[in-house]
Amino acid sequence: MKMTKIIAALMLVLMTLVVAGCDKDNNQQSNKSTNTVVENKTEKPTEEKIKIKVYFPNSDATKLVAVDKTVKVAGTTKYKAAMDVLMEGTDDSKLTTVIPKQAKLLGVTVNGDTAKVDFDKGLIKHFNGGSTGEEFLVGSVVNTLTDFPEIKKVQITIDGRNVETLKGHMDVSKPLSRMDELLK
Repeated sequence: MKMTKIIAALMLVLMTLVVAGCDKDNNQQSNKSTNTVVENKTEKPTEEKIKIKVYFPNSDATKLVAVDKTVKVAGTTKYKAAMDVLMEGTDDSKLTTVIPKQAKLLGVTVNGDTAKVDFDKGLIKHFNGGSTGEEFLVGSVVNTLTDFPEIKKVQITIDGRNVETLKGHMDVSKPLSRMDELLK
């Protein structure tokens, strides 16, 4: 009986040492991971500038005009940066800002060759255009994003949901391809 107790005690000590040894290895790995994260946080983010084209309707709403812009892509994607520039509008008297100032961009995500652009309800609520205006609003968004060669289609959503139309004139329920016919 005494021998059984000694063997049990030795087994308990041995298992404790094995577990402690494993824990030591895990702590060393955790420390390495933590050090890597800390090192990455101390690196300064690069402020990459890229040239893009954004598309605005001309003042008589007969075509979309490409405008060259240089944008900073620090802390955001190039797609969101392009949409931000488009939403800022234009000061050029020969061009028109078509996205309402009250509209908010909720995000831009890319899955494969399709970009999803999500706006809040302000896009619909504050848009005052008719069928031509709606076509040029959609065309501005679609052509700006499909100017990136990897983006072939654009899905416009409102508050994260697909909608059939923005103002009843154009089907936006599915991803749309580049609208070259508006470039003339």
